[in-house]
Amino acid sequence: MDRLLIKGGVPLEGTVNISGAKNAALPLLAAVLLTDEPVELANLPELADVQSMLRLVQRVGTSATHLAGEPGRVRLSTPELLSTEAPYDLVRKMRASVLVLGPLLARGGEARVSLPGGCAIGPRPIDLHLAALERMGAEIDLVEGYVQARAPGGLKGAQIEFQQPSVGATENTLMAASLARGTTRILGAAREPEIVDLARLLGAMGARIEGAGSSCITVEGVERLTGARHSILPDRIEAGTYAMAAAITGGRITIRGARLEMLGGAREKLVEAGMLLEECEDGFIAGVAEGGLAGVDVMTNPYPGFATDLQAQFMTLMCVARGASMISETIFENRFMHVPELMRMGARITVHGHSALVRGVEALKGAPVMATDLRASVSLVLAALAARGETEINRIYHLDRGYEHLEQKLAAVGARIERMP
Repeated sequence: MDRLLIKGGVPLEGTVNISGAKNAALPLLAAVLLTDEPVELANLPELADVQSMLRLVQRVGTSATHLAGEPGRVRLSTPELLSTEAPYDLVRKMRASVLVLGPLLARGGEARVSLPGGCAIGPRPIDLHLAALERMGAEIDLVEGYVQARAPGGLKGAQIEFQQPSVGATENTLMAASLARGTTRILGAAREPEIVDLARLLGAMGARIEGAGSSCITVEGVERLTGARHSILPDRIEAGTYAMAAAITGGRITIRGARLEMLGGAREKLVEAGMLLEECEDGFIAGVAEGGLAGVDVMTNPYPGFATDLQAQFMTLMCVARGASMISETIFENRFMHVPELMRMGARITVHGHSALVRGVEALKGAPVMATDLRASVSLVLAALAARGETEINRIYHLDRGYEHLEQKLAAVGARIERMP
Protein backbone atom coordinates (compact mmCIF):
# COMPACT_ATOMS: atom_id res chain seq x y z
CA MET A 1 0.00 0.00 0.00
CA ASP A 2 1.10 3.57 -0.67
CA ARG A 3 2.07 5.93 2.14
CA LEU A 4 2.67 9.64 2.48
CA LEU A 5 5.82 11.28 3.82
CA ILE A 6 5.25 14.85 5.02
CA LYS A 7 7.80 17.26 6.47
CA GLY A 8 5.84 19.82 8.46
CA GLY A 9 6.38 23.38 9.57
CA VAL A 10 5.86 25.17 6.25
CA PRO A 11 3.13 27.87 6.06
CA LEU A 12 0.97 27.10 3.03
CA GLU A 13 0.55 29.96 0.56
CA GLY A 14 -1.19 30.14 -2.81
CA THR A 15 -4.37 28.94 -4.47
CA VAL A 16 -6.22 25.61 -4.33
CA ASN A 17 -8.89 24.78 -6.91
CA ILE A 18 -11.80 22.90 -5.34
CA SER A 19 -13.02 19.80 -7.17
CA GLY A 20 -16.56 18.62 -7.74
CA ALA A 21 -18.23 17.28 -4.62
CA LYS A 22 -17.89 13.53 -4.09
CA ASN A 23 -21.08 13.45 -2.02
CA ALA A 24 -22.97 15.10 -4.88
CA ALA A 25 -21.38 13.06 -7.68
CA LEU A 26 -22.45 9.67 -6.29
CA PRO A 27 -26.24 10.28 -6.25
CA LEU A 28 -25.99 12.11 -9.58
CA LEU A 29 -24.43 9.01 -11.14
CA ALA A 30 -27.25 6.91 -9.72
CA ALA A 31 -29.80 9.36 -11.16
CA VAL A 32 -28.66 8.70 -14.75
CA LEU A 33 -30.38 5.29 -14.45
CA LEU A 34 -33.77 7.05 -14.41
CA THR A 35 -33.72 7.95 -18.11
CA ASP A 36 -32.98 6.28 -21.47
CA GLU A 37 -31.52 9.53 -22.80
CA PRO A 38 -27.91 10.75 -22.38
CA VAL A 39 -26.97 12.77 -19.29
CA GLU A 40 -23.83 14.91 -19.40
CA LEU A 41 -22.05 15.65 -16.13
CA ALA A 42 -19.27 18.21 -15.77
CA ASN A 43 -16.82 18.69 -12.87
CA LEU A 44 -16.91 14.96 -12.04
CA PRO A 45 -14.01 14.38 -9.61
CA GLU A 46 -11.40 11.71 -10.24
CA LEU A 47 -11.84 9.65 -7.07
CA ALA A 48 -11.91 5.98 -6.14
CA ASP A 49 -15.53 6.21 -4.90
CA VAL A 50 -16.63 7.86 -8.14
CA GLN A 51 -14.93 5.13 -10.15
CA SER A 52 -16.69 2.50 -8.03
CA MET A 53 -20.08 4.10 -8.70
CA LEU A 54 -19.27 4.39 -12.41
CA ARG A 55 -18.47 0.67 -12.54
CA LEU A 56 -21.74 -0.08 -10.77
CA VAL A 57 -23.96 1.88 -13.18
CA GLN A 58 -22.02 0.45 -16.12
CA ARG A 59 -22.73 -3.02 -14.76
CA VAL A 60 -26.48 -2.42 -15.05
CA GLY A 61 -26.37 -0.89 -18.53
CA THR A 62 -24.84 2.61 -18.55
CA SER A 63 -22.17 3.57 -21.07
CA ALA A 64 -19.74 6.29 -20.05
CA THR A 65 -17.81 8.47 -22.49
CA HIS A 66 -15.21 10.93 -21.22
CA LEU A 67 -15.44 14.06 -23.37
CA ALA A 68 -12.40 15.90 -24.64
CA GLY A 69 -11.68 19.52 -23.84
CA GLU A 70 -12.52 19.63 -20.17
CA PRO A 71 -11.42 17.30 -17.37
CA GLY A 72 -14.29 15.70 -15.52
CA ARG A 73 -16.88 15.95 -18.32
CA VAL A 74 -18.63 12.64 -18.96
CA ARG A 75 -21.60 11.60 -21.10
CA LEU A 76 -23.62 8.77 -19.58
CA SER A 77 -26.30 6.85 -21.44
CA THR A 78 -28.58 4.03 -20.27
CA PRO A 79 -30.86 3.17 -23.23
CA GLU A 80 -32.06 0.11 -21.33
CA LEU A 81 -31.39 -1.58 -18.02
CA LEU A 82 -29.40 -4.72 -18.76
CA SER A 83 -29.68 -5.78 -15.13
CA THR A 84 -31.43 -4.65 -11.96
CA GLU A 85 -28.85 -6.23 -9.65
CA ALA A 86 -26.08 -4.41 -7.80
CA PRO A 87 -23.76 -7.25 -6.74
CA TYR A 88 -21.69 -7.53 -3.58
CA ASP A 89 -18.33 -7.31 -5.37
CA LEU A 90 -19.13 -3.73 -6.40
CA VAL A 91 -21.33 -2.54 -3.53
CA ARG A 92 -19.04 -3.74 -0.72
CA LYS A 93 -16.58 -0.90 -1.37
CA MET A 94 -18.83 1.99 -0.36
CA ARG A 95 -22.15 2.63 1.31
CA ALA A 96 -23.38 5.12 -1.28
CA SER A 97 -23.92 2.20 -3.68
CA VAL A 98 -27.36 1.71 -2.13
CA LEU A 99 -28.43 4.88 -3.98
CA VAL A 100 -29.07 2.79 -7.11
CA LEU A 101 -31.95 1.07 -5.29
CA GLY A 102 -34.51 3.83 -5.86
CA PRO A 103 -33.68 4.45 -9.55
CA LEU A 104 -33.59 0.72 -10.44
CA LEU A 105 -36.91 0.12 -8.70
CA ALA A 106 -38.56 3.19 -10.22
CA ARG A 107 -37.47 2.48 -13.79
CA GLY A 108 -37.13 -1.30 -13.83
CA GLY A 109 -39.87 -2.28 -11.42
CA GLU A 110 -37.46 -4.41 -9.39
CA ALA A 111 -34.01 -4.29 -7.82
CA ARG A 112 -31.62 -6.64 -6.08
CA VAL A 113 -28.97 -4.65 -4.24
CA SER A 114 -26.34 -6.01 -1.88
CA LEU A 115 -26.22 -4.50 1.58
CA PRO A 116 -23.46 -1.87 1.32
CA GLY A 117 -19.98 -1.50 2.81
CA GLY A 118 -17.69 1.52 3.31
CA CYS A 119 -15.75 3.26 6.09
CA ALA A 120 -15.86 1.61 9.52
CA ILE A 121 -17.13 4.73 11.31
CA GLY A 122 -20.20 3.14 12.84
CA PRO A 123 -23.49 1.72 11.60
CA ARG A 124 -25.36 3.57 8.88
CA PRO A 125 -28.43 1.36 8.49
CA ILE A 126 -30.61 1.67 5.41
CA ASP A 127 -33.89 1.13 7.30
CA LEU A 128 -35.09 4.63 6.37
CA HIS A 129 -34.47 3.97 2.66
CA LEU A 130 -36.46 0.74 2.77
CA ALA A 131 -39.33 2.15 4.84
CA ALA A 132 -39.75 5.06 2.43
CA LEU A 133 -39.86 2.77 -0.62
CA GLU A 134 -42.34 0.49 1.13
CA ARG A 135 -44.57 3.50 1.77
CA MET A 136 -44.46 4.06 -2.00
CA GLY A 137 -45.72 0.54 -2.67
CA ALA A 138 -42.51 -1.50 -2.94
CA GLU A 139 -42.39 -5.07 -1.67
CA ILE A 140 -39.05 -5.59 0.07
CA ASP A 141 -37.29 -8.68 1.43
CA LEU A 142 -33.81 -9.12 2.89
CA VAL A 143 -32.37 -12.37 1.53
CA GLU A 144 -28.80 -13.58 2.08
CA GLY A 145 -27.30 -10.11 2.38
CA TYR A 146 -29.33 -8.59 -0.46
CA VAL A 147 -32.25 -6.18 -0.57
CA GLN A 148 -34.79 -7.65 -2.98
CA ALA A 149 -37.39 -5.07 -3.97
CA ARG A 150 -40.34 -5.30 -6.36
CA ALA A 151 -42.92 -2.78 -7.53
CA PRO A 152 -44.80 -4.71 -10.23
CA GLY A 153 -47.48 -2.04 -10.51
CA GLY A 154 -45.01 0.84 -10.28
CA LEU A 155 -44.30 3.14 -7.36
CA LYS A 156 -47.00 5.45 -6.02
CA GLY A 157 -46.68 8.85 -4.39
CA ALA A 158 -46.89 8.86 -0.61
CA GLN A 159 -46.18 10.96 2.46
CA ILE A 160 -42.77 10.03 3.86
CA GLU A 161 -41.76 11.29 7.29
CA PHE A 162 -38.20 10.85 8.53
CA GLN A 163 -37.82 11.05 12.30
CA GLN A 164 -34.20 12.08 11.75
CA PRO A 165 -32.66 13.62 8.64
CA SER A 166 -30.91 11.10 6.40
CA VAL A 167 -29.04 12.31 3.34
CA GLY A 168 -29.01 8.94 1.58
CA ALA A 169 -32.65 8.14 2.35
CA THR A 170 -33.74 11.58 1.16
CA GLU A 171 -31.79 11.12 -2.08
CA ASN A 172 -33.13 7.61 -2.73
CA THR A 173 -36.70 8.75 -2.06
CA LEU A 174 -36.27 11.85 -4.24
CA MET A 175 -35.10 9.78 -7.21
CA ALA A 176 -37.76 7.11 -6.81
CA ALA A 177 -40.53 9.70 -6.39
CA SER A 178 -39.57 11.43 -9.64
CA LEU A 179 -41.03 8.50 -11.62
CA ALA A 180 -43.77 7.50 -9.16
CA ARG A 181 -47.46 8.04 -9.90
CA GLY A 182 -48.87 10.97 -7.95
CA THR A 183 -47.39 13.28 -5.33
CA THR A 184 -44.75 12.43 -2.75
CA ARG A 185 -44.10 14.66 0.27
CA ILE A 186 -40.84 14.10 2.16
CA LEU A 187 -41.08 15.50 5.69
CA GLY A 188 -37.95 15.73 7.85
CA ALA A 189 -35.84 15.72 4.69
CA ALA A 190 -32.10 16.32 4.88
CA ARG A 191 -31.12 19.82 3.73
CA GLU A 192 -27.55 19.37 2.47
CA PRO A 193 -26.38 21.31 -0.64
CA GLU A 194 -25.75 17.95 -2.33
CA ILE A 195 -29.50 17.22 -2.16
CA VAL A 196 -30.21 20.58 -3.79
CA ASP A 197 -27.71 19.64 -6.52
CA LEU A 198 -29.47 16.33 -7.12
CA ALA A 199 -32.81 18.14 -7.34
CA ARG A 200 -31.28 20.54 -9.89
CA LEU A 201 -30.25 17.65 -12.13
CA LEU A 202 -33.60 15.88 -11.74
CA GLY A 203 -35.36 19.15 -12.53
CA ALA A 204 -33.29 19.55 -15.70
CA MET A 205 -34.37 16.01 -16.61
CA GLY A 206 -38.03 17.00 -16.28
CA ALA A 207 -38.79 16.11 -12.64
CA ARG A 208 -41.21 18.38 -10.76
CA ILE A 209 -39.62 19.10 -7.37
CA GLU A 210 -40.24 21.87 -4.86
CA GLY A 211 -38.58 22.58 -1.52
CA ALA A 212 -35.15 20.97 -2.00
CA GLY A 213 -32.87 22.44 0.66
CA SER A 214 -35.72 22.62 3.18
CA SER A 215 -37.06 19.96 5.52
CA CYS A 216 -40.19 19.48 3.35
CA ILE A 217 -39.77 18.41 -0.28
CA THR A 218 -42.69 17.84 -2.64
CA VAL A 219 -42.29 15.72 -5.77
CA GLU A 220 -44.96 15.42 -8.46
CA GLY A 221 -44.14 12.20 -10.33
CA VAL A 222 -43.80 12.25 -14.12
CA GLU A 223 -44.14 9.48 -16.67
CA ARG A 224 -40.56 9.73 -17.98
CA LEU A 225 -37.39 11.76 -17.56
CA THR A 226 -35.19 13.12 -20.33
CA GLY A 227 -31.49 13.73 -20.82
CA ALA A 228 -29.79 16.82 -19.38
CA ARG A 229 -26.51 18.63 -18.81
CA HIS A 230 -25.34 19.46 -15.31
CA SER A 231 -22.20 20.76 -13.58
CA ILE A 232 -21.51 19.24 -10.15
CA LEU A 233 -21.26 21.72 -7.29
CA PRO A 234 -17.87 22.29 -5.54
CA ASP A 235 -16.92 20.04 -2.63
CA ARG A 236 -17.62 21.96 0.60
CA ILE A 237 -15.76 19.34 2.70
CA GLU A 238 -12.64 19.67 0.56
CA ALA A 239 -12.92 23.46 0.79
CA GLY A 240 -13.18 23.34 4.59
CA THR A 241 -10.26 20.93 4.79
CA TYR A 242 -7.89 23.16 2.78
CA ALA A 243 -9.07 26.22 4.72
CA MET A 244 -8.01 24.49 7.95
CA ALA A 245 -4.73 23.43 6.31
CA ALA A 246 -3.96 27.12 5.80
CA ALA A 247 -4.80 27.97 9.40
CA ILE A 248 -2.97 25.10 11.07
CA THR A 249 0.26 25.95 9.22
CA GLY A 250 -0.03 29.70 9.78
CA GLY A 251 -0.41 30.27 6.04
CA ARG A 252 -2.94 31.87 3.71
CA ILE A 253 -4.72 30.06 0.89
CA THR A 254 -7.23 31.21 -1.71
CA ILE A 255 -9.92 28.54 -1.95
CA ARG A 256 -11.04 28.90 -5.55
CA GLY A 257 -14.44 27.71 -6.73
CA ALA A 258 -16.19 27.30 -3.36
CA ARG A 259 -18.50 29.65 -1.45
CA LEU A 260 -18.29 30.33 2.27
CA GLU A 261 -22.02 29.78 2.82
CA MET A 262 -21.59 26.15 1.75
CA LEU A 263 -19.68 25.50 5.00
CA GLY A 264 -22.92 25.92 6.96
CA GLY A 265 -22.43 26.04 10.72
CA ALA A 266 -18.72 25.29 10.39
CA ARG A 267 -18.07 28.81 9.09
CA GLU A 268 -19.10 30.47 12.36
CA LYS A 269 -17.09 27.99 14.45
CA LEU A 270 -13.95 28.41 12.34
CA VAL A 271 -14.11 32.18 12.74
CA GLU A 272 -14.77 31.79 16.49
CA ALA A 273 -11.68 29.57 16.68
CA GLY A 274 -9.51 32.36 15.26
CA MET A 275 -9.53 31.68 11.55
CA LEU A 276 -9.64 34.40 8.92
CA LEU A 277 -12.29 33.72 6.25
CA GLU A 278 -12.89 36.39 3.59
CA GLU A 279 -14.98 36.25 0.43
CA CYS A 280 -13.16 37.02 -2.82
CA GLU A 281 -14.17 37.16 -6.46
CA ASP A 282 -13.82 33.45 -7.27
CA GLY A 283 -14.01 31.86 -3.83
CA PHE A 284 -12.67 32.78 -0.41
CA ILE A 285 -9.40 33.36 1.43
CA ALA A 286 -8.50 31.31 4.51
CA GLY A 287 -5.82 31.88 7.13
CA VAL A 288 -5.34 32.80 10.79
CA ALA A 289 -6.68 35.99 12.32
CA GLU A 290 -4.39 38.28 14.28
CA GLY A 291 -5.12 36.74 17.69
CA GLY A 292 -4.24 33.17 16.62
CA LEU A 293 -6.17 29.96 17.18
CA ALA A 294 -8.19 29.38 20.36
CA GLY A 295 -10.15 26.41 21.68
CA VAL A 296 -13.85 26.30 20.75
CA ASP A 297 -16.51 23.72 21.61
CA VAL A 298 -18.22 22.02 18.65
CA MET A 299 -21.09 19.56 18.24
CA THR A 300 -21.72 17.90 14.88
CA ASN A 301 -25.24 18.14 13.49
CA PRO A 302 -27.04 17.66 10.18
CA TYR A 303 -26.75 20.56 7.72
CA PRO A 304 -26.74 23.48 8.24
CA GLY A 305 -25.03 22.43 11.48
CA PHE A 306 -21.34 21.59 11.84
CA ALA A 307 -20.64 18.79 9.36
CA THR A 308 -19.49 15.45 10.78
CA ASP A 309 -17.18 15.21 7.75
CA LEU A 310 -15.21 18.20 9.11
CA GLN A 311 -15.05 16.98 12.70
CA ALA A 312 -11.70 15.14 12.49
CA GLN A 313 -10.02 18.07 10.72
CA PHE A 314 -11.36 20.53 13.30
CA MET A 315 -10.11 18.34 16.12
CA THR A 316 -6.63 18.47 14.60
CA LEU A 317 -6.87 22.27 14.38
CA MET A 318 -7.81 22.41 18.08
CA CYS A 319 -4.75 20.31 18.95
CA VAL A 320 -2.54 23.37 18.38
CA ALA A 321 -4.99 26.05 19.61
CA ARG A 322 -4.75 27.94 22.90
CA GLY A 323 -6.86 26.48 25.68
CA ALA A 324 -9.27 23.58 25.47
CA SER A 325 -12.05 22.42 23.18
CA MET A 326 -14.86 19.90 23.65
CA ILE A 327 -15.84 18.14 20.42
CA SER A 328 -19.05 16.10 20.45
CA GLU A 329 -20.00 13.69 17.66
CA THR A 330 -23.75 13.12 17.25
CA ILE A 331 -23.91 11.55 13.78
CA PHE A 332 -21.65 8.47 13.83
CA GLU A 333 -20.76 6.56 16.96
CA ASN A 334 -17.28 5.41 15.95
CA ARG A 335 -15.75 8.53 14.49
CA PHE A 336 -12.88 9.17 16.91
CA MET A 337 -10.53 6.56 15.46
CA HIS A 338 -8.03 9.30 14.56
CA VAL A 339 -7.56 10.19 18.25
CA PRO A 340 -4.89 7.55 19.10
CA GLU A 341 -2.92 8.52 16.00
CA LEU A 342 -3.03 12.23 16.87
CA MET A 343 -1.86 11.36 20.38
CA ARG A 344 1.14 9.57 18.86
CA MET A 345 2.04 12.99 17.45
CA GLY A 346 1.83 14.67 20.86
CA ALA A 347 -1.82 15.74 20.96
CA ARG A 348 -3.56 15.87 24.36
CA ILE A 349 -7.02 14.36 23.89
CA THR A 350 -9.32 12.60 26.33
CA VAL A 351 -12.38 10.78 24.98
CA HIS A 352 -15.56 10.55 27.07
CA GLY A 353 -18.14 8.52 25.15
CA HIS A 354 -19.24 10.62 22.18
CA SER A 355 -17.18 13.66 23.22
CA ALA A 356 -13.47 14.43 23.12
CA LEU A 357 -11.70 17.00 25.29
CA VAL A 358 -8.78 18.53 23.39
CA ARG A 359 -6.15 20.55 25.23
CA GLY A 360 -3.97 22.55 22.87
CA VAL A 361 -0.21 21.97 22.73
CA GLU A 362 2.57 24.25 21.50
CA ALA A 363 3.42 21.95 18.60
CA LEU A 364 2.79 18.45 17.27
CA LYS A 365 5.68 16.11 16.48
CA GLY A 366 6.14 13.97 13.39
CA ALA A 367 5.57 10.22 13.86
CA PRO A 368 4.50 7.11 11.93
CA VAL A 369 0.68 6.94 11.94
CA MET A 370 -2.04 4.89 10.27
CA ALA A 371 -5.22 6.11 8.56
CA THR A 372 -8.49 4.43 9.52
CA ASP A 373 -11.15 6.16 7.38
CA LEU A 374 -11.49 8.97 4.84
CA ARG A 375 -11.80 12.03 7.10
CA ALA A 376 -9.48 10.58 9.76
CA SER A 377 -6.88 10.20 7.01
CA VAL A 378 -6.96 13.84 6.02
CA SER A 379 -6.92 14.96 9.67
CA LEU A 380 -3.55 13.21 9.97
CA VAL A 381 -2.36 15.05 6.85
CA LEU A 382 -3.26 18.36 8.53
CA ALA A 383 -1.44 17.30 11.69
CA ALA A 384 1.62 16.33 9.66
CA LEU A 385 1.65 19.68 7.83
CA ALA A 386 1.81 21.50 11.17
CA ALA A 387 4.13 19.08 13.00
CA ARG A 388 7.83 19.41 13.67
CA GLY A 389 9.80 16.81 11.75
CA GLU A 390 8.61 14.10 9.38
CA THR A 391 5.36 12.12 9.53
CA GLU A 392 4.71 8.87 7.70
CA ILE A 393 1.01 8.18 7.03
CA ASN A 394 0.14 4.61 6.11
CA ARG A 395 -3.02 3.13 4.50
CA ILE A 396 -3.72 6.29 2.51
CA TYR A 397 -6.05 4.53 0.05
CA HIS A 398 -8.84 6.13 2.09
CA LEU A 399 -7.67 9.55 0.89
CA ASP A 400 -8.01 8.51 -2.74
CA ARG A 401 -11.72 7.90 -2.11
CA GLY A 402 -12.48 11.54 -1.31
CA TYR A 403 -9.66 13.98 -2.17
CA GLU A 404 -8.74 14.53 -5.81
CA HIS A 405 -4.99 15.04 -6.43
CA LEU A 406 -4.32 15.78 -2.76
CA GLU A 407 -0.53 15.65 -2.92
CA GLN A 408 -0.35 17.82 -6.05
CA LYS A 409 -2.69 20.45 -4.60
CA LEU A 410 -0.77 20.62 -1.33
CA ALA A 411 2.63 20.66 -3.02
CA ALA A 412 1.47 23.57 -5.21
CA VAL A 413 0.92 25.71 -2.08
CA GLY A 414 4.27 24.79 -0.53
CA ALA A 415 3.76 21.52 1.34
CA ARG A 416 6.70 19.13 1.49
CA ILE A 417 4.75 15.98 0.70
CA GLU A 418 5.63 12.81 -1.18
CA ARG A 419 3.70 9.64 -1.99
CA MET A 420 5.77 6.49 -1.56
CA PRO A 421 4.90 2.93 -2.69
